[in-house]
Amino acid sequence: MGPLKGFRVLEIAGMGPTPFCGMLLADFGAEVISVSRDVKPSGDAAAIVSERGKRSIVLDLKSESGKQALLTLCETSNALIEGFRPGVMERLGLGPEQCLARNPELVYGRMTGWGQSGPLATQAGHDINYIALSGALHAMGTLGQKPVVPLNLVGDFGGGGLLLALSVVSAILHAKLSGQGQTVDVSMVEGSALLMHSAYAFLHQGVWEDQRGSNLLDGAAHFYDTYITKDGKYIALGAIEPQFYQQLLQILGLTLSVEDQMKPDTWPHAKACIARKILTKTREEWEEIFAGSDACFSPILSMKEAPDHPHNRERETFIDIGGVVQPAPAPKFSRTPLDVPQPPPKKGEHSALYRVPQ
Repeated sequence: MGPLKGFRVLEIAGMGPTPFCGMLLADFGAEVISVSRDVKPSGDAAAIVSERGKRSIVLDLKSESGKQALLTLCETSNALIEGFRPGVMERLGLGPEQCLARNPELVYGRMTGWGQSGPLATQAGHDINYIALSGALHAMGTLGQKPVVPLNLVGDFGGGGLLLALSVVSAILHAKLSGQGQTVDVSMVEGSALLMHSAYAFLHQGVWEDQRGSNLLDGAAHFYDTYITKDGKYIALGAIEPQFYQQLLQILGLTLSVEDQMKPDTWPHAKACIARKILTKTREEWEEIFAGSDACFSPILSMKEAPDHPHNRERETFIDIGGVVQPAPAPKFSRTPLDVPQPPPKKGEHSALYRVPQ
């Protein structure tokens, strides 16, 4: 089911954040048609999680028949999403002007690293480059050490795919009310900057140092950091509020001052005290000790461990689709629950269904 049931989205197949956006829309019930340019297999199809729940067709977008087939599909679609460099779709004759001419209510969602304009618009780049330009990468890591790369979560998926999904749905709602489609220009630089809104606010307020590893939420504080346990595993602490911090100290049996909690000059000594304490027991022992408390404690689970945690099992945070354990569709809707997605299709599996040229 899902709240987007009845909506159709064309996804010009690519890599990373655009397929992730398409996956989200498909999870939410939209009919997402992934348009590939060839039928060449992409490794283990079942393991390409971003393709779950979609339909797949193959079109040669450089041929006149392929272009016309896509434009015809635009006539009955609510949105088209693509992630090519600026000008690529225009050179194919499939830019916003051509597609909206076929369907004035179409939402044309575009996602690039730098955006559709600006000095860097046509240059190559990846997540690490985009979050470097927004200030996000500079803020991540330990004081005196080089920035830590946060996988490709901040630019590609948070500031890119998620923002594109929200933007496209918002523009579809506007089109339903006004009868007017539009182009959505998503830049991963701007998206990752948006995710940094609170840090920029703190910086303006004078309560944030413009150097990593020096602030409340970047690992400098002893009560908001990770620690190694006796068995070489790790735990995370996030006891920011005084009442939670007090519980943390009580459970650890430490006599640190609650009044000094927010004084950065006390953090190094307090961190050393906590580190020594955490090192005396295994991660499992600490889980038992902290169970049921509000000390903001969590074991740091590996990707293989996370699906088996009791909370994740009860909430069905992870599911098995076609033998591949993966994050389940989220969030949970009370009236339009999300279905378990179908496994990723084979490339071109649905070409005949949409009567596109083979």
